[in-house]
Amino acid sequence: MSRIGKLPIALPAGVTVDFKDGIVTVKGPKGTLTREIVGNIGIVTEGTNLLVVALDEKSETNAKHGLYRALLNGMVVGVSAGFVKSLEVKGVGWKAAVQGNKLVLNVGFSHPVEVIAPEGIKFECPTLTEVNVSGINKELVGQVAANIRKIRLPEPYHGYGIRYKGEVVEHKEGKTSGKGKK
Repeated sequence: MSRIGKLPIALPAGVTVDFKDGIVTVKGPKGTLTREIVGNIGIVTEGTNLLVVALDEKSETNAKHGLYRALLNGMVVGVSAGFVKSLEVKGVGWKAAVQGNKLVLNVGFSHPVEVIAPEGIKFECPTLTEVNVSGINKELVGQVAANIRKIRLPEPYHGYGIRYKGEVVEHKEGKTSGKGKK
């Protein structure tokens, strides 16, 4: 039995969970998320807690027990509070701006790079070098942030690139002049 799967999920006020025919729907103040539950997994609501129950002792069911509990917890947090991934743009003259539903990045290429926000994702730029990706779907927020970071990965010599806020990039020593060698 999964240690994570046994933990209850606390339901905040205003969040409702509906489970029918293998599809779970979580509704909250920020929106609605749905997910298909595959396998012999059940969902039980007890007061303000949500429990994910393995209905048999097969290894496939036990493997999915903790997974679905973690996914449902992410859905509950997403519809009640939402998720935000913050990125930093580091480079001389590099900047980011939001134009409608597009993020425009000037990151050392000969042209600006435009990233269109998918459905359910919102971009914000509090400063010229910060980008916030927000939404209710944890997987989608993380994937969009990773795609933005992939446009210009942080390089180890000067630290230029797009990185997650608080990410540490180890710097390498540059080339030496070679004086004194024959």
